[in-house]
Amino acid sequence: MNLSHINHLLDDERGTCRAVIETPKGSRSKYTYDAAVRAFELTGLLPAGMSFPLDFGFIPATLAEDGDPLDVLVIGDEPSAVGCFVTVRILGVIEAEQTEHGETVRNDRLVARVAKSISYGHAAHIDDLGALFVDHLGRFFVNYNALKGKGFKVLRVAGPERAAELIRQATVQP
Repeated sequence: MNLSHINHLLDDERGTCRAVIETPKGSRSKYTYDAAVRAFELTGLLPAGMSFPLDFGFIPATLAEDGDPLDVLVIGDEPSAVGCFVTVRILGVIEAEQTEHGETVRNDRLVARVAKSISYGHAAHIDDLGALFVDHLGRFFVNYNALKGKGFKVLRVAGPERAAELIRQATVQP
């Protein structure tokens, strides 16, 4: 499977783009796309009682400060399959720093919903999810990274305009 042909197709008017799902909501298994072998690899396992709170994936054709494509958390009516791509409505971003071996880099988490969602079709901004829900997303990544010996610090939460700006800044030209 080669994902290089999948562009994010950011649509500023609709606030949508494409995302590739690596790890489905509710999974204890962490999958990561490996471009060198063109497949998804099992790269980790969460302890019993801990699972991914939302679908976790990336925005194709982007490159973030941490050297990977921009991360995205996707809210949907059902967990998505590993490797599927989905059109999402960008709701905002959890801007964050991640520290490993004394080196700190930005490692933001975009937050989006499936564009064709029935249950979440009302959500147009990260604030529509509620402050407690967004706080819990940040805490998940603090704990997730701590399990791997990394630090994770939420810097701020911003809306869809900032998230779209980050996508434009991280876009890799073909």
